[in-house]
Amino acid sequence: MMITHEKKIEKGMKAIQLTCMFVWVVFCFVALAVPVLAAKGPTETIKPVLEDLTKLLNNLELQGNVHRDERRQKIMNTIKAGFDFQEMCKRVLGRTWLEINQSEKEHFTELMTKLLENAYIGKLEDYHYKKMEYVEEKVQDDRAQVTTLVEKDDVKLPVHYIFQLTPRGWMVYDINIEGVSLVRNYMEQFRSILRTDSFAGLVKIIEEKNKTFEKSGKD
Repeated sequence: MMITHEKKIEKGMKAIQLTCMFVWVVFCFVALAVPVLAAKGPTETIKPVLEDLTKLLNNLELQGNVHRDERRQKIMNTIKAGFDFQEMCKRVLGRTWLEINQSEKEHFTELMTKLLENAYIGKLEDYHYKKMEYVEEKVQDDRAQVTTLVEKDDVKLPVHYIFQLTPRGWMVYDINIEGVSLVRNYMEQFRSILRTDSFAGLVKIIEEKNKTFEKSGKD
């Protein structure tokens, strides 16, 4: 009888252990799943950023070349909440990103962010932002695209925002304006330059390009 009793106790202990393990696995699954389920979608993430951007572009007190620097600074401070400029830089530079040191990466990111500012913001400043339309959202795994419509010369044009899911949530890493991807456009240009020049040579070219943008904006 004692042996039978001990076996019953042992069997009961194993059942308790299995139950505890099951509860722990379920708890871990829920704990990991909740942040993903609770995370905002791409459109929900970018919409307030673009709404703030629209307000700045429509602000009469910030229009004109005389307010260009102040306007651009406010715009950049706004869109950094939804744009991953370092990821843009990594994609633009490709394999070379892995070959440069941390200091060079930081300097390149600073230069490239300025160049993207001039290219992206410069394009958007030509559009009329009475209302931005959100047309479509596509999500596949950790990638997504949100399509918006903006107006230029009484014609509605699509602007596509390309996202990836990061620990910070959905972040834009590319913009396609009038059929042109900013990242791919610069990636192809830089790849061509790096075939015949060094990384330092590429940096010099970007510095000169930014100077040209700055000069043209103040003329």
